[in-house]
Amino acid sequence: MAREAGADEVILYTKQDFETEVKRLTNNQGVNVVYDSVGKTTFEKSLNCLKPLGYLVLYGRASGPVAPLDPAILSAKGSLSLSCPSLPHYIADRASLEKRSGDVLGWIASGKLKMRIEFTFPLANVAEAHRSLEARKTTGKVLLIP
Repeated sequence: MAREAGADEVILYTKQDFETEVKRLTNNQGVNVVYDSVGKTTFEKSLNCLKPLGYLVLYGRASGPVAPLDPAILSAKGSLSLSCPSLPHYIADRASLEKRSGDVLGWIASGKLKMRIEFTFPLANVAEAHRSLEARKTTGKVLLIP
């Protein structure tokens, strides 16, 4: 699925040491950006995958929250930047919500962004939908139908 979406390389972090693979694939240079949705168990290696002046976007905590961090580590590893985006800040007012949702819906309508709906559940089966998400059985969107 990742290759179909345009990925040149795919690393399964649960089966491979992603830090080692990133370094191998980049001739030990690292990457400009890492998007980390896992958190606690991947955070340190995510930082280690970055090249100097790299940018880590920590947008999830699937394995738990990251331990407190001394900001000097970011400097020592190459003047790295860390961002922890949260949706409410991006849609704090009506105009921001309309602009951002309009952009995304426009990309979907134009085919620029492909949305993969994997499962639909009747609203009455919300517990089953949650179990599927929690068990990591999903790779696309899960919709609840009223």
